[in-house]
Amino acid sequence: MASLTRVSRLLQAPLRRVQSIPVALYHENVVEHYENPRNVGSLDKKDSTVGTGLVGAPACGDVMKLQIKVDENGKIIDAKFKTFGCGSAIASSSLATEWVKGKTIDEAGKLKNTDIAKELRLPPVKLHCSMLAEDAIKAALADYKVKQQKKQEAN
Repeated sequence: MASLTRVSRLLQAPLRRVQSIPVALYHENVVEHYENPRNVGSLDKKDSTVGTGLVGAPACGDVMKLQIKVDENGKIIDAKFKTFGCGSAIASSSLATEWVKGKTIDEAGKLKNTDIAKELRLPPVKLHCSMLAEDAIKAALADYKVKQQKKQEAN
């Protein structure tokens, strides 16, 4: 009976306030690219005009595949991505594909993670997502250049 009385008192006691957990607030630019990602999909990785970059961040589990399609003048005419990760990683991928389209391969190679982070207003804890996007662009460009070199050697 004593335990029932104790339970009854506990149920009637005022609830104690629980410490709140800080929540990361994403800027509207991140939310927009996360909710409406651009250029999701894949290109034919066997195509000699397509460069594929596959990068990952083991610490957080983000994996990003970014592909570019380049015309005969060295201009990127299409870009696609598939990303498994957080909203910031998806937003960084989406923005990166938007930015590389229409650029030459040299111009795309100059895109920096700091530009992506600044545009998306990424918090410091999410800067690695923009670094991953820059790495994916560089890896796609490198893959494209290797394919072009092999193509020239074959001719």
